[in-house]
Amino acid sequence: MFPTSDEKVPGKGLGVVTILFIAINVLVFLFLQGAGSNESFTYGYAAVPLEITSGEDLTTPQVIETADGPVEVPQTPGPNPIFLTLITSMFMHAGWLHLIGNMLFLWVFGDNVEHTISRGLYVIFYLLAGVVGALAQILIDSDSPIPSLGASGAVSGVLGAYLVLFPRNRVRVFMLRTMATVPAMVMIGMWALFQFINGLGAFAVAEETTGGVAYMAHIGGFVVGLVAGAIARSAGAVKTTT
Repeated sequence: MFPTSDEKVPGKGLGVVTILFIAINVLVFLFLQGAGSNESFTYGYAAVPLEITSGEDLTTPQVIETADGPVEVPQTPGPNPIFLTLITSMFMHAGWLHLIGNMLFLWVFGDNVEHTISRGLYVIFYLLAGVVGALAQILIDSDSPIPSLGASGAVSGVLGAYLVLFPRNRVRVFMLRTMATVPAMVMIGMWALFQFINGLGAFAVAEETTGGVAYMAHIGGFVVGLVAGAIARSAGAVKTTT
């Protein structure tokens, strides 16, 4: 189920910060990651759980055991302090599909949240959701040298906030080879259920067996969004939602 459009906040234009975030993600992927070809930058500035928990920047390859035998994971120098990768990693992606998927969700849902909580708070909220998402993933895989990257934690935060702020908004989605219109609570609710089911499984299996998807990052960011949305709603930020 992929969203294509939603009901917008009346009287508001484009989400300037949302567009800026999308532009940064695209530019980083194209010019700094070389559309995925610059492995040195990607491995250096992605968030590596073992680096965050140890506080040390890994610069030599690490070997992990998989079902297919030992696998060498490259490591390259990153920023100083290494904790900055919690932020840099959220503007990086593993490939075109990863980038397009995240940016599609951000494009559809981001502007309403931005208009509702203000641009300044939206920036803080987005970054916080991304960092918490990364930390949630690290929590269950603290000794892993496998890099984690992507805007998924931050975008999941946007979805969580949207669910609380605009639960009845109609969302246009592509589903089962056709277009349909469903309430946001249905679309985001189904997405969240999928994340939580797979996230629970992440506690019991290695990351490589979950297809490399950081489900706990999605859950961590989503919870931040739910809390932020609840705070904004209780503060009277939503006046147009029915």
